[in-house]
Amino acid sequence: MFAKHTQPVAKAILGLAAAAMLTPAAGAQHLVQLRLPQIAPTREPLAFTRPANHVVTPADLSAPPTSAYTPSMIRHAYGFDMIANQGAGQTIAVIDAYDDANIEGDLATFSTQFSLPVCSSDSGCFTKLYATGSQPTSSPQWAIETALDVEWAHAIAPHAKIILVEANSYALSDLLVGVDLAVSKGASVVSMSWTTPEFATERTMDSHFLATGVTFLAASGDSGAAVNYPAASPYVISVGGTSLTLNAQDNYQSESSWTGSGGGVSAYENEPLFQEQFGVPNDHGYRVVPDVSLDANPGTGYAVYNSVPYQGAEGWFQVGGTSAATPEWAAAIAIVNSMRAASNKAPYAGSASALYPMNTRLDALTFNPINRPTLSGCPIVCHVIAGYDVYTGLGSPQAKNLIPTLAARP
Repeated sequence: MFAKHTQPVAKAILGLAAAAMLTPAAGAQHLVQLRLPQIAPTREPLAFTRPANHVVTPADLSAPPTSAYTPSMIRHAYGFDMIANQGAGQTIAVIDAYDDANIEGDLATFSTQFSLPVCSSDSGCFTKLYATGSQPTSSPQWAIETALDVEWAHAIAPHAKIILVEANSYALSDLLVGVDLAVSKGASVVSMSWTTPEFATERTMDSHFLATGVTFLAASGDSGAAVNYPAASPYVISVGGTSLTLNAQDNYQSESSWTGSGGGVSAYENEPLFQEQFGVPNDHGYRVVPDVSLDANPGTGYAVYNSVPYQGAEGWFQVGGTSAATPEWAAAIAIVNSMRAASNKAPYAGSASALYPMNTRLDALTFNPINRPTLSGCPIVCHVIAGYDVYTGLGSPQAKNLIPTLAARP
């Protein structure tokens, strides 16, 4: 196992990279990275998101890639297999764009392959909703993102229910309609594996992430030192990425910062109190992302089954990116909430405020120690405080310790 995860990736493809070639929306004055047109100053920006995933296409798509991590490997590596609770009674909402007509069947194939519980509409475990009530068009790039999000949320919390909400497009405004619908349908955790570059009026959107009893998680992005929205919102748990290495027995060996992981200092969002109190270095009083992390390197990516043709191929893929880490962290929060419900406690909800005190800064109890190599062009908050850096935040979870600790909080 160790050897195969240190070999270079043969082919990595950035999902939806072609979006940069699209024609700007009518009335746009200029474009920011990957289509962020700025409309007239008196109007909100029409921000377009992208799924934060990288896909490695294996030579044989008829079986899971031998280089890809499986649910049992990840559950064991992070200690989820030492937690009896698997999310029963909780609902994870996955918000994606466009329609994946095959997602329920693909989830069934994934579950069968890895001996996971059935999660279907017939069993009441899986529900697919259209954000506006009408079925969106399809998109191969977003279909593989949807498969990743749904399958790996189920992999980590296999007894939780999943609501997939499909937005009409990858416009931020459309995706936020999906977020609001998920909350109205009773989701206690919302996973958002998509990003858009920050924009001047983003704080007006933050109200979408203020809902009683609901936790929102967002991918920090896959383009390295950059800050994206909605991960920048202080009301969202921002999820960055690592490179995970297992030993020959598939046990956790080490973890290092993944250079693709988004991170940095927000240009618009104020620094939340929990970061100020923890001592995250910040000369300007703005939000720093990410908060936490988990494996995201495509070279140490995840087995995903997707039958919607993607670049002419369908079947088993190896997929990485912070959009893989995000639904897994969402599943972890669902497990916390299930344990809290069993003790008649209110769900963990809101921001990352409760996570920062969990980190001892010795990286010994609740978060895994992340190897933080010196990186060229690293932003100001890198490598200057024990227990936090701009690519991995507080680090990845030691689930056997972190989850019970969060579940036991008042």
